[in-house]
Amino acid sequence: MTPNEIEAQSFTIIDTEAGHHAFSSDEWQIVRRMIHTSADFDYMKTVWFHPNAIAKGIEAIGKGKTIITDTTMARSGINAPALARFGCRVICLIQDPDVCRSAQSAGNTRSAAAVDAALAEMEDGIYVVGNAPTALLRLIALIKAGRAHPALVIGLPVGFVNAAESKADLMAMDYPGISNQGRKGGSTVAACVVNALVKLTTAKLS
Repeated sequence: MTPNEIEAQSFTIIDTEAGHHAFSSDEWQIVRRMIHTSADFDYMKTVWFHPNAIAKGIEAIGKGKTIITDTTMARSGINAPALARFGCRVICLIQDPDVCRSAQSAGNTRSAAAVDAALAEMEDGIYVVGNAPTALLRLIALIKAGRAHPALVIGLPVGFVNAAESKADLMAMDYPGISNQGRKGGSTVAACVVNALVKLTTAKLS
């Protein structure tokens, strides 16, 4: 089987096993890709969409805005060539020397320091958190303070310390976001959400 045939068959299996659900057509395109990436149907019960999330994501991509990730793994998993068609860049500042120095000086994580360093880049763009709860918590604090203005926050950190809590804080805000309840998540899942949004943008703007 070709890669495309394998993917198509995988989605057919997912659609069959998922059965009836309450997601909209656009939401399902994202959730089924999350399931495809993780082989975990629990996302059907835990994924959360702000009502404006998908529209804001499509708008940001269509306008060529920057996408920032908290890890190089998430950046690597995003389909940069497909985004380049819209003029979008995908960046990650976690290894930036200034970010490293700032984190060390403040006694903070590099993930949190990278959020501050990306304030200008994230304006009307998409911030993707797939690993570090400290990044999501810092981003939420900056949004509440009126200092950060991403069009969309994809908040899917994974782990046992503050992962679920940081996502709960995002979901409690009236701000465009895509997240899930609980500890599950990860860079690959966060990246696939962006890729699903790229496909939706391509379909709607073609």
